[in-house]
Amino acid sequence: MVWEKVGTPRDGVRGRPGGPSLPLIFGLAAIILATLALTGCRGVPTSGEKQAHHDLDAVAGQYRPGNQRLALPELTPDSSLSNFLAFALLNSPTVAAAFYDWSASVENITVTRSLPDPQLTFQAYIQDVITSLMPGFAWNFPGPGKLKARARVAAAESQDKYFAFESAVLQTAFNLKRAYYQLGLLDEQLRLKRETLSLLENQERAVRAQNATGVAALPDVLRVQSERDRVHTDLANLEDSRPSLLANFKAALGLTPDQPDPPTPAHFETGGENPDADELLRVAFARNPQLKATEADVRAAEAGIAVAYRERVPDFSLALMADVKASPVLYWPQASMSLPIWRDKIAAEIAQAKANELAAKSRLKAAQIDLAVSFAEKLFACRETSRNLDLIEDKLLPQARQSLETVRAGYRTGTMDFSAVTGAERLPLDLQLEAAEARTAREIALAELSIMVAGLPPANAPFLSNTHQP
Repeated sequence: MVWEKVGTPRDGVRGRPGGPSLPLIFGLAAIILATLALTGCRGVPTSGEKQAHHDLDAVAGQYRPGNQRLALPELTPDSSLSNFLAFALLNSPTVAAAFYDWSASVENITVTRSLPDPQLTFQAYIQDVITSLMPGFAWNFPGPGKLKARARVAAAESQDKYFAFESAVLQTAFNLKRAYYQLGLLDEQLRLKRETLSLLENQERAVRAQNATGVAALPDVLRVQSERDRVHTDLANLEDSRPSLLANFKAALGLTPDQPDPPTPAHFETGGENPDADELLRVAFARNPQLKATEADVRAAEAGIAVAYRERVPDFSLALMADVKASPVLYWPQASMSLPIWRDKIAAEIAQAKANELAAKSRLKAAQIDLAVSFAEKLFACRETSRNLDLIEDKLLPQARQSLETVRAGYRTGTMDFSAVTGAERLPLDLQLEAAEARTAREIALAELSIMVAGLPPANAPFLSNTHQP
């Protein structure tokens, strides 16, 4: 090692040993310590970010505490509809995907409002030997207000994702209810068709006996046989439809094809009376998730205008470098500023943001119109099926039973022929079948009206409360 004479200048640098100098060591140590200290920095969350995380934590506590699925309720043939609904909501992969999409969008607010990462720089000048060694530190700063404006856009987009999650929950609940009621209708259809088949078989035996004694004609025998064969085919078709309905029910519960089949409900619950139309319409405009998602799009577009205006503000960059080979150590502060000179580009960004806002507001108005139309259609379907059901149960069925007694009495006295008896005996069963179909159609229409249109969630759904929307 060659030592220079202390105090003899050489290239403007005090003499020192050719090995690492103390300023170099201290400078590098300072840079490393500063970098390690900054790795623990945290930004300042915005109000929208805080609210979004609060909402996410509230829903996650009900739906995915600790990112773990809650225990699924045990299903049996005697399980209630609410148990099947709870199983479907907790087990649905569609609901889970929507939840984690929302969770990711909430985290994106933090990413969006955060400053860019600082940079550790290093520069050296070499002329045979290293003559200058300059570690440094640089940081870019977006213009004032830019990060907050972008965070408002991200917060509004996270609200859109929340309402997409609500829509997924409601769609899952509706799919489960529809499959549930269709299975119930199948059971009722099979029961009534079997009763009808048994009735026709009895009638066939009676007509054959009467035909043998000359009381009934051969066409009567053929007509009863034809009816029996038709009902037998209907029964076979209904039995054949069971696997398809069970597959829909299984899928609505979020079960994959390789998982065991769920138990079939032994009894089926029905809903209540028709809801109050005015109150339900008010709830629909307040809760409908598609409408609320469109409103969130409008807020995101409005925040986007603020972001576009902020593009007129320059961005800044600060840096500090130190030449640790110099003695004393030389410091090189640097500052730079972007120049937003392309006014046509900024004007286009502002115009684009305003156009996005107008488009979002137009979509909101269209969604409001569509909601009103859909509400009217579903409400009419509910009322129509309710009227048909009331007609069958309150008037047609009692009349059919009374008519059957009259026809049987007339047949015993010889004033009625056998064909009148067979028709009168079939009519109550046919009306019961129509009533079952009308009842199922009413339950599905009510579910679609309350769940899909009005946005009313089933009990214990992982939703924010009505008074605390995001």
